[in-house]
Amino acid sequence: MKFTQRSAALIASGLAGAMLLSACGGDDDGGSGASGDGSFSIYIGEPQNPLLPGNTAESEGNQVLDSLFTGLVRYDADAQVQFTGVAESIESEDSTTWTVTLNDGWTFHDGSAVDAQSFVDAWNYTAYSPNAQQNSYFFSNIAGYDDLQAPTDAEGNITGDPVASELSGLRVVDDLTFEVELSAPYAQWPTTTGYTAFFPLPPAFFDDPAAFGEQPIGNGPFQAEEPFVPGAGGGITLTRFDDYAGDEPANAGSVEYRVYTEVDTAYTDLQGGSVDIIDTLPPDALASAEAEFGDRFIETTYGDITSLSFPTYDERYADPRVRQAFSMAIDRQAISDAIFLGTRTPATSFISPVVNGFREDACDVCELNVEEANRLLDEAGFDRSQPVDLWFNAGAGHDAWMQAVGNQLRDNLDIEYVLRGDLPQAQILPLRREQGMTGPFRDAWIMDYPTPENFLGPLYSTAAIGGSNYTFYSNPEFDALLEEGNAAATDDEAIELYQQAEDILVRDMPSAPLFYRVNQGAHSERVDNVIIDAFGRIDAAAVTIAG
Repeated sequence: MKFTQRSAALIASGLAGAMLLSACGGDDDGGSGASGDGSFSIYIGEPQNPLLPGNTAESEGNQVLDSLFTGLVRYDADAQVQFTGVAESIESEDSTTWTVTLNDGWTFHDGSAVDAQSFVDAWNYTAYSPNAQQNSYFFSNIAGYDDLQAPTDAEGNITGDPVASELSGLRVVDDLTFEVELSAPYAQWPTTTGYTAFFPLPPAFFDDPAAFGEQPIGNGPFQAEEPFVPGAGGGITLTRFDDYAGDEPANAGSVEYRVYTEVDTAYTDLQGGSVDIIDTLPPDALASAEAEFGDRFIETTYGDITSLSFPTYDERYADPRVRQAFSMAIDRQAISDAIFLGTRTPATSFISPVVNGFREDACDVCELNVEEANRLLDEAGFDRSQPVDLWFNAGAGHDAWMQAVGNQLRDNLDIEYVLRGDLPQAQILPLRREQGMTGPFRDAWIMDYPTPENFLGPLYSTAAIGGSNYTFYSNPEFDALLEEGNAAATDDEAIELYQQAEDILVRDMPSAPLFYRVNQGAHSERVDNVIIDAFGRIDAAAVTIAG
């Protein structure tokens, strides 16, 4: 089978059997090319880590890296796969062994070639556990991954070195071709390869990874000619890469990513004209922003989910009945109406509505049911005399709605709460990874690639512990169903298996799905053609300078 851009949207739903995904010509709706000038600025929060594709698993760093790198495939604004990236084709006869053929002529910003070795070396580095890359688990379905993981004892302490340092499932055929052997069939695998973890790396990275993380050398439409400066008021300015090989070069001459600790401050600066684009609005601005900004107000459907996650490693929250009770004590619609003014939709599934496989009635314990919640809490023997810590990252506009959640837990379950919203995202993420959460915590996920599995595996599979599975939930039955779904022969069979896996999550409730977001942003009069895609990322290359 052969797939062009017209049919590439089908890939996002998963395709069975032999697959051949091929590139097409230029984009009729593309930008004006690399002839523009001028600079503009974008608000971001503080990235958690240095800017490394293998170690960036949060939105702020991903936004910057998306301007600096281009992967094998790209996703359009509606999260459909487009062959405007480095890959000419990705093909397989059995959905297990994939042949990746690259377009010729791609280079990194330092002039070195983007070739098969640059992908294979990058993936091996990220997968090798001693390198401690957060995105390592994205390669867990490639043959040989387990041999790259250091052995541990029953307490999780490392007891030795990995058996191997390179994935046996990766093989360079020639400069423009490499093979990927998966440990099991996965018909949707090509769809995943546009995500940050799969970006290539130049030889310069391996000479000094630390320096690279401060000033990355990518192959994207913008390049870094200065290091990233951390902290409020810091950030990085990227300049247009005039030798960019992609179909959509940057329109503007440069983009400044400016770090803020408070979204309210960024919004004030937008109103004053000193920052040009913000991708999310503070809650206090939701009622007035559309009237204030007019056609510069942006509202887009978001492929995300916000949840109240539980530290399953904490004895107080180890019983699924406790977690189900908390979920049923929350009136999602009331919070959406009163605080989010309708810009959040109550979640009824662990899967986003933008993805094929979503069910409106998947989560029966996501509906308000105070009587049943109290019954379950009593049945589990939960101690209501001790307050509950509610964790969330500071400065991002979460205070009001997390307080509303706390008020509902107090009113409906007779449990007092303490708001723990004093740490920024860059500090709270390591605490999550180190089992530092002492109570339920705000968790949010933006899809990496548009499949049901992406809302399940990276958040709740055993393989994702140490990555984005901050609840430390592990269930072999759930893991097995995910693997069966990945190996399914048809899209319908895959979705049925993913939904069975989701049913287990509803039973175990490691997280309580709360909201899906309708994203709202805005931009200044200085810029045009501002696109916020279904991943919540601003297409910096598409932005033009007004006038």
